[in-house]
Amino acid sequence: MFNVAAGMWVVILFLLAGMLVGGVWSAYQNGSKAVTVILALCAVIAFAFALFNMAKVV
Repeated sequence: MFNVAAGMWVVILFLLAGMLVGGVWSAYQNGSKAVTVILALCAVIAFAFALFNMAKVV
């Protein structure tokens, strides 16, 4: 059964992943390799968790 709160978490996680990808691009342009890697990992985790949550795996 679908409820609105569960759907909103998916949207919020996708928005967070998108913002993190923007941070990755900004850090990459500034030449900061460590921050780029950390933000990229966080973006991948947020995106994967959103997909799993959307598929009702998590």
